[in-house]
Amino acid sequence: MGRPTPVPESDVSPVLREPAPADVVPAPVRYEVTLDESVIDPDVQKVLRRLVRRGYEAYAVGGCVRDLLLGRHPKDFDVATSARPEEVRELFRNSRIIGRRFRLVHVLFQGGKVIEVATFRKNPNPDTEGEENSELLIRSDNVFGEAHEDAMRRDFTMNALFYDLEAREILDWVGGMDDLRRSVVHTIGDPETRFREDPVRILRALKFAGRLGFGMTPDVYDAIVACREALQLAARPRVAEEILRLLRGGAARRTIYLAWETGVLDVLLPELSALLYDDDAPDGPGRRLWRTLAYIDERTAEEGPLDDTVLWTLLLLEPLKEACEGARDRAAMVADFLEPLVDRLAVSRRYADGIRRIMSILPRVAQGRAGRFARTDLFFPALTVAAASLVAEGKSTEPIERLRQAVIAQDPRSFGQYRSKPYPSRGSRV
Repeated sequence: MGRPTPVPESDVSPVLREPAPADVVPAPVRYEVTLDESVIDPDVQKVLRRLVRRGYEAYAVGGCVRDLLLGRHPKDFDVATSARPEEVRELFRNSRIIGRRFRLVHVLFQGGKVIEVATFRKNPNPDTEGEENSELLIRSDNVFGEAHEDAMRRDFTMNALFYDLEAREILDWVGGMDDLRRSVVHTIGDPETRFREDPVRILRALKFAGRLGFGMTPDVYDAIVACREALQLAARPRVAEEILRLLRGGAARRTIYLAWETGVLDVLLPELSALLYDDDAPDGPGRRLWRTLAYIDERTAEEGPLDDTVLWTLLLLEPLKEACEGARDRAAMVADFLEPLVDRLAVSRRYADGIRRIMSILPRVAQGRAGRFARTDLFFPALTVAAASLVAEGKSTEPIERLRQAVIAQDPRSFGQYRSKPYPSRGSRV
């Protein structure tokens, strides 16, 4: 993966301000920026401008600002404002307040588009900040605050930048602009404290490092290693969702490698990390795993994220194949293998059932035979898994391509959303 587009010095310059006295609200460092506002959703601009015209502070915040500064296209936009949820609701008839613990306003536009607007918040338990697992004690997250408090409660410096659309300035209370220029992932505050407050932040750090091609500051890296066991205390559905995000982002190979290198994989998927530690063979299961992850990244770059069932199956493919080796009842062996994972990571039964069915038919599909399975909703996902398996083994995917073409010829509508291009003819492509 190439290095990220740097934040140009010529396009970003600080607007100097007189230092504020210690007893007043801290002032941000302001940077005049030249951003391509044509990529900022016009409806987001409408929301921001209406809030500002009515006398409220309102900024684009978080990942969208980071991506704009890196020359990337944000996948969505978040708005933070001084207006309370009820006040936002009064300004936009096409809106609704959602959530109980974390109240937000969704402003609705045509085509199902939703702009999420959040009121500035602050740490609801300032006296417990720094205590282990303090975030787990939060029962209500509706302690409203000011813009600088909202910035300080975020996780990483690069995600705590606020963009003032009217002034065309970045507001930075946390040093995020410097970290973007250095291409590093760094927490706001002490890394170990932040990871123990919410261990899922460990996976988010790995995700950003992998997806953006960033490094991690030494203290962040060391804190991940020190706090990795805390992931066992995190909510299991959140952990499972973050693992999928590691795979969906187009940098699965790099991200999973970082998880293995830091020992995070030992905690979450010991079945996978054990396979990597024990395998030194050039064509062994460990090497095949890295090729499979590279295949995921290639497909993601071509066509977007793969189906979640496919991602889980490919991540676990090598240990699953070992579990099924020589078994007469492959489905039973897969079910036994998945049971502890379902319990440990709250992998949904829907995914587990899909993995079981795909692994049961995989040897036949790899040979270009599917029978009645070709009429099921898992046929094209199984084709993708079979193709990835053959690529990882350095074998030809021609049987897969012939089977795909035959099924499409019988019923073109069955093609659906899967694979608009032929599979690679040889596995050596990745």
